[in-house]
Amino acid sequence: MKPDLSDKAVNQSLKISRYGYIFFLLLILYFLVRGNIENAIINLGIALIFDPFDSKVRWEQRPLYQKLWLFVHVSLVFAGFAYLVFR
Repeated sequence: MKPDLSDKAVNQSLKISRYGYIFFLLLILYFLVRGNIENAIINLGIALIFDPFDSKVRWEQRPLYQKLWLFVHVSLVFAGFAYLVFR
């Protein structure tokens, strides 16, 4: 039986998304260590482009820990932007 190419493409897409997400998290740490809070907050927002979980799964069907993780991430982005605007 031949492997399904669509499953392979989905797995590859998920792998690329996770690597992108991890890359931006590491970039955030780098900017925080260097004391550049503005760029850290910007990259925190950009990291959300790369959904670390399976983006094919609808929001209602995601496990609670994934929803919480993404909600906390978005909350940190909003708090960071508020900090930048009102400091």
